[in-house]
Amino acid sequence: MSPDVTAFFDEATNTVSYVVRDPQGRSCAVIDSVLDFDYASGRTDTASADRIIAHIQAEGLELAWILETHVHADHLSAAPYIQERLGGKIGIGQKITVVQDVFGKVFNEGTRFQRDGSQFDRLFEEGDSFHIGQLRGDVLHTPGHTPACLTYVIGDAAFVGDTLFMPDFGTARCDFPGGSAHDLYLSIQKILALPDDTRIFVGHDYKAPGREAHAWETTVGEQKAKNVHVGAGKAEEDFVEMREARDKELAMPKLIVPSLQVNMRGGRMPEPEDNGTSYLKVPVNKL
Repeated sequence: MSPDVTAFFDEATNTVSYVVRDPQGRSCAVIDSVLDFDYASGRTDTASADRIIAHIQAEGLELAWILETHVHADHLSAAPYIQERLGGKIGIGQKITVVQDVFGKVFNEGTRFQRDGSQFDRLFEEGDSFHIGQLRGDVLHTPGHTPACLTYVIGDAAFVGDTLFMPDFGTARCDFPGGSAHDLYLSIQKILALPDDTRIFVGHDYKAPGREAHAWETTVGEQKAKNVHVGAGKAEEDFVEMREARDKELAMPKLIVPSLQVNMRGGRMPEPEDNGTSYLKVPVNKL
């Protein structure tokens, strides 16, 4: 089956969120939602999430799943907000526990922060499946960018998160804790083993030099032939050398500090302190 896919692009973070619909029914899923956050003021806003909610309500859809491809480092997830409004189960990769352990230490979280993935409704592993109405979704574990990255293959569409970008932009960075260029190469090969006409939907687009418009849909065949980092059968050792050198030149994402603290909690803020306010920590010289 071929799902109906509606994309929502967030200019502030270059993130693409998706509503994936069973074409023969009313069931749908949301993938990689965005909670707007102004770092300077510490204020959140739900405008991006409200656009998605309004679309689902206008189409008369029923939300089955709110899926995360990984613990994002460049935007906050709106999963709990959307769930509160529309229901659905929040899912992420089982290796979230590895990410929680790593960043629980980075942010010196106390014992109240559970590192068992219990903030999510479903922890997916390689080979797991789920349904959006009559649509079947299959789970690929595609680590490299982070240890917990997943690709959701839903009908003829694959939602790859940050693993791959558009062919003219390449691939994800691998220099976050737990990242690995070797793992990323192997994960990409797993995605490229899907049928050539499989539609690929990427998690971000930054407009490669010379391209005027944002884009987020491509195919396995196009990635195999044209991806500037892994296309045309590039060898693993060449990819790893390129990726590691490139990563050394990249700055940290602007929202990495709040994003990690919120997203490892399933999109929730740290527990309020005794004055009723939630606080985010900034680890000095740690990231």
